[in-house]
Amino acid sequence: MICADIEAFAAALPEFGAVLGLDFGQRTVGVAVSDVTRAIASPLLLIERRNREADMAEVLKAASGREAVGAVIGLPLQMDGAEGERAEITRKFAERLAAAWDAPLVLWDERLSTAGVERLLIGEADLTRRRRKQVVDKSAAAFILQGALDRIGNLRR
Repeated sequence: MICADIEAFAAALPEFGAVLGLDFGQRTVGVAVSDVTRAIASPLLLIERRNREADMAEVLKAASGREAVGAVIGLPLQMDGAEGERAEITRKFAERLAAAWDAPLVLWDERLSTAGVERLLIGEADLTRRRRKQVVDKSAAAFILQGALDRIGNLRR
C-alpha cells in the first residue's frame, strides 16, 4: 500500500520494526535500513539494476533479510516541486513494489539528497571521487530515510 503522506505511513507501521530507504536510480538502487526503533538510518547495500524482475527480487530480498515492515522511497522532484520523468518512473517502481510486498510504502521528497551526501563525503569523509561513486547511492538512501524517520519522530512528540 502506498500511503498518501508521511502521517499515514507512520500510522500504518507497527510499533517496532525496521524500515527500508530506497533511492531508485537509473543504474542502481541504493538501499538503507533503520534500526527497529526507527531512530537511525544506515546504508545497507547497492543493487546494480538489471531488469524489473531482478531489481524487485533484490529489493524484496533486502526487505525480508532485515524483516522490514515498510519502506520510504525517494521521489526525485524537480527544484520547483514539479514531477518529471524520473519521478514518474519512481512512482511506477513504487506501484510494482506495493503489488509485490504487503507493507506500507511512502514516497518522500529526495531533492538535494545526493548533493548533501556528496558534500558530506567530500568534506568530512575525505573520500576520493571513485570511492564516493561507490557509496553515494546507498548513502543517499540513508539520507532520505533519516529525513523521513526524523519527521515520524516529530509526529510522535
